[in-house]
Amino acid sequence: MTRTLYSLVFTLSLPLVMLRLLLRARKAPAYARRWHERLAMGGDMRPDGVWVHAVSVGETIAAAPMVRALLQRYPQLPVTITCMTPTGSEQIRKLFGDQVGHVYLPYDLPWLQRRFLKRLRPQIGIIMETELWPNLVHESGAAGVPLVLANARLSERSARGYQRVAWLVRPMFAALDWVAVQTEAEAQRFAKLGVQRKAMTITGSIKFDLQPDPAVLQQAAKLRSEWGQRPVWIAASTHGGEDEQVLAAHRQVLESQPDALLILVPRHPERFNDVARLVQGAGFSMVRRSTGDTPMRADQVLLGDSMGELMMFYACADVAFVGGSLIAHGGHNYLEPAALGLPIVSGPHSFNFAEISQLLEGAGALQRVQDQRALALAVCDLLREPTAARQAGATGLAVVRDNQGALERLLEGIDEVLQKGAGS
Repeated sequence: MTRTLYSLVFTLSLPLVMLRLLLRARKAPAYARRWHERLAMGGDMRPDGVWVHAVSVGETIAAAPMVRALLQRYPQLPVTITCMTPTGSEQIRKLFGDQVGHVYLPYDLPWLQRRFLKRLRPQIGIIMETELWPNLVHESGAAGVPLVLANARLSERSARGYQRVAWLVRPMFAALDWVAVQTEAEAQRFAKLGVQRKAMTITGSIKFDLQPDPAVLQQAAKLRSEWGQRPVWIAASTHGGEDEQVLAAHRQVLESQPDALLILVPRHPERFNDVARLVQGAGFSMVRRSTGDTPMRADQVLLGDSMGELMMFYACADVAFVGGSLIAHGGHNYLEPAALGLPIVSGPHSFNFAEISQLLEGAGALQRVQDQRALALAVCDLLREPTAARQAGATGLAVVRDNQGALERLLEGIDEVLQKGAGS
């Protein structure tokens, strides 16, 4: 009954959902394309195989090692990856080309999910992190598709949000066939929401299994050599309300390190032009990555307005600030700079990656700052003291290596689910 009410409200809201899609297309035109896929029509599907859902860019990058391993382990099973955003779609094609099928996941209405599953006929569905929808889970069960929640994470804040609609989500969580959860704390939160303990395994985070691509490192070394001997710091995955603070911090950094270069990488591509105007309005000399120009000695900011190059930008830097943390967004993936041996600075808000940030902070690899002034001081100290910076970076890299192995544990669990499905 509760899911019926949810579906009715969703159906009545569908015109508003489509209108929002068109409004988003004003800044990101790709939202207006392939809209029929969101209604379970068309798209590049590879039936009778493995279906992976990664909502956007971050989840796609996290899923990449798993997908590559699945393609090798099960060459007879085609892989189709779904997502919800144009940036996620672009990332999927950039990482895998035509090795995998790709389509947008349809809106969460029963008839759309039934049509989608009838066309795809997956042997297993693997959903990255916590992108769960009531009708998606219900219709998967009705179609006999086992569902795995991979690299599952659930912050206290998200758990409280789910608890407010427990009447709707408890059956959804209880219906999952297997949950590969990152930590014991998160396992307890999932259990309170209805996931059976016997259906959960603490595997750790597959993000620890990140292996930087040698070609990316080579590209970064080439770029860095073109910039000359100058200190470089990166502010990655920044959000609105945060870029201003980063630029103010950079102004302070320049007082101490006049030749310092800031690589500023906004989280969302629809903000690239707005951030470019912000940088110019603040009086900084800027180069945009999209132009292909090389920053000269007088340039103070490199705007990372390109897709899929964040790891390369990290590899060009001496110090990394991870965005989404000076505002109450909850931070982003701290393991990417850690895997490259960079010292990390974060704002106070890291609840999306609480356990990982605490682990790195406890090891001395991550500094937490409260505001733009403290950010500037932390960056200046790390740029002035390269030995201390290298030591912090090495500690972070050791944390990453010590916690690897989650990917193999995840793949073993997926194999068991597939074998169980084949035997039923």
